[in-house]
Amino acid sequence: MKSLVCGLIFTLLLSFSAQTEDDQGSGCSQGTDCSDIKTRSPDAVSGVYDIQPPGVKTPFKAYCEMLSDRGWTVFQTRSGGAVSFNREWAAYENGFGNLTNDHWLGLQNVFSLTKSCSKKWTMRVDLWDHEGGTAFAEYENFQLGSGNMTYKLYVGSYRGDAGDAIRGLHGGYDQNGFGFSTIDKDNDGCSPCIFGDIAEDQCAFSEGGGWWFSRCGSANLNGDWHPSGEHIGWMSGLHWETWKGRAPYSLRATRMMIKSV
Repeated sequence: MKSLVCGLIFTLLLSFSAQTEDDQGSGCSQGTDCSDIKTRSPDAVSGVYDIQPPGVKTPFKAYCEMLSDRGWTVFQTRSGGAVSFNREWAAYENGFGNLTNDHWLGLQNVFSLTKSCSKKWTMRVDLWDHEGGTAFAEYENFQLGSGNMTYKLYVGSYRGDAGDAIRGLHGGYDQNGFGFSTIDKDNDGCSPCIFGDIAEDQCAFSEGGGWWFSRCGSANLNGDWHPSGEHIGWMSGLHWETWKGRAPYSLRATRMMIKSV
């Protein structure tokens, strides 16, 4: 009897120990979003967590970047060419890639986070070039429309040193308020768009990947990834033109994430 009790106690201790280790960033800790997890557990470390926004029946996993100011929910990471971003609507809606590396969290998941009127959201875009430079752009009041609204992008005031590429360099290039487009679902407003002597019917074909194209626009971080030495001159690339100018320059790495405020 004594050995049985000791065995049960040992099993419970092992179970508690394993749960404690899992709670430290491996995915068992749960909150409504990464900011909520950081608020409840200030010592939480960056990693993959289960999050469950209000009204969502089944939790989903997301990578949380736990910074001193807040927990950020990462919804896009690019750092190389291992994961193709030339995908159709269903993939962008549901998400793809490796959460600890290059990935897209999924439009439906991001919408489920931002649809609540009880929270406001800030989006941060981090950019890295091939020469060792970095830049960022932050937008207040970030929100996505529903799938029926083609996940339209809404952003508020801008701050940062990368430039406001979402609103574009020239009139008509503002991507704010436009729906998401992929090669099999076109919402870019081109019918066609005229660029000099070139007529463009569908931005996703020439720009690559899926994005909130507005007559193609000045930002697209989901195009083809190009290595150093082959990163200039491609229309399909990781572009943020307010930082790198009008000549097509494909960035080395990008990250997009949101926090609740």
